[in-house]
Amino acid sequence: MNIPQTSFPRVVIIGGGFAGLAAARGLEDQDLQVVLIDKHNYHTFQPLLYQVATGGLEPDSIAFPLRKRFNDVENFFFRLAEVTNINADENTIETSIGNLEYDELIIATGSTTNFFGNTNIEKFAMEMKSVPQALNIRSLVLENFEEALLETDLDKRRALMNFVIVGGGPTGVELAGALAEMKKGILPKDYPDLDIRQMKINLIQSSGELLKGMSNKASAKAEDFLIKLGVDVWKDLRVLDYDGETVTTNGHDHFKAETVIWAAGVKGDSITGLEQECLIERANRFKVDEYSKVIGYNNVYAIGDVACMETKKYSYGHPMMAQPAIQQGKLLGKNILAKLKGKKLKPFKYNDKGSMATIGRNKAVVDLPKWKFQGVFAWFVWMFVHLFSLIGFRNKVIVFMNWIYNYIRFDRETRLIIRPYKKKNNYSFKE
Repeated sequence: MNIPQTSFPRVVIIGGGFAGLAAARGLEDQDLQVVLIDKHNYHTFQPLLYQVATGGLEPDSIAFPLRKRFNDVENFFFRLAEVTNINADENTIETSIGNLEYDELIIATGSTTNFFGNTNIEKFAMEMKSVPQALNIRSLVLENFEEALLETDLDKRRALMNFVIVGGGPTGVELAGALAEMKKGILPKDYPDLDIRQMKINLIQSSGELLKGMSNKASAKAEDFLIKLGVDVWKDLRVLDYDGETVTTNGHDHFKAETVIWAAGVKGDSITGLEQECLIERANRFKVDEYSKVIGYNNVYAIGDVACMETKKYSYGHPMMAQPAIQQGKLLGKNILAKLKGKKLKPFKYNDKGSMATIGRNKAVVDLPKWKFQGVFAWFVWMFVHLFSLIGFRNKVIVFMNWIYNYIRFDRETRLIIRPYKKKNNYSFKE
């Protein structure tokens, strides 16, 4: 790996997401050697991936180079690699570019899409956990309209213009709202010789409410916003299969659709090598104690989506969202410094700052610990929080300017097919 030897303790962080980045920041300018490893050379602001998928933003406005973030930090090293195994007995990790020893290891690999063992859905449905996957969705959506324009078979044309989003959480709700706004104000201008009224947007939720985890009022209001935008909301309906053409459910309703986007669940993106007893199989998350230590290990930690810290309030671990990951990363950085100095560690206590989701132009729902509100003001709060959370001044400016332009012009300028995508073709892009 070409990492220099050092007399300082070496802290290796696997993953440059919200959790890993927060931990790395907490270890800056200390008597340590910090090595960050990720399979991408950038940090992705995942909450805005849906805007990349629907042509609202270009990917470089929600991604930030990891090297740039730490290029002025001494004793910090970044390596572009994929970690394949952990040898905890030897304090080493195996990667695609070689092995590396560590004194302290932080696993912050995040999450991946959970298809719940359905291989057909995994093969034919689209997922949206990374920038390349968001670009795949954007290409597929636009390609389907180009194909529908030429299709003479009415049923085939309807299938090309039928979109099924599985999962009524924030990702599914926001994506459905963005597609509905494209149908309303953008696609009729791009395709004047195509009857856009035939476009259907179906949001399928297995439970009886959207935005599970938020308040009942937020759930009801989000559903009301979506219906007014023309989205068909299906509740208490579970998707059983998808063969690339037909979505099969547990009810009487089945859907002919060329585009199915799976936003129905996630699981931890774990790494092999640790004892099997440390892993919760159903969620693929590592069991950790209140100090984020993986159970049974003294110098191996897990934070963020890949970690499951069971508490009285969170019996299945903390929500797999950005805020728990950031807070765990910040505290772990402080605790590692305290440990190396022989000081007492501080247990983690999650400070729930609230949840929010946007459904479209002037439409959002916000649940804060003391206040809950919906509508225009919630939409401005949502924009401010997301702008403030982006990394890099340039990204903040570009996203802000894009939002202003899109709001004034009611447009999404980046609806470009950069690379062709078809799930059934051999040249499809998975990552």
